[in-house]
Amino acid sequence: MSTKQVITKDGIVKETLMGGMFRVVFLDETVALASLSGKMRKFRIRILPGDKVKVEFSPHDLARGRVTYRYRTGEAVVEDAVVGV
Repeated sequence: MSTKQVITKDGIVKETLMGGMFRVVFLDETVALASLSGKMRKFRIRILPGDKVKVEFSPHDLARGRVTYRYRTGEAVVEDAVVGV
């Protein structure tokens, strides 16, 4: 298995936690804890609850991921998932 192998999912930020961590809900109603990627921290891209994001996971742990992209309004591929889960 190569070190570049990642799993990518699109979801909606349910909750903002301290330290750049977020609780993200996906279309299959799974919930994961995700941290902000380094480039997003560097360029100070803000993420709020309700934002649609792309999250990358390691194949070893699907409960923790890294937010790598925030979709703009109207750009998202994600259908509106239930945020109140």
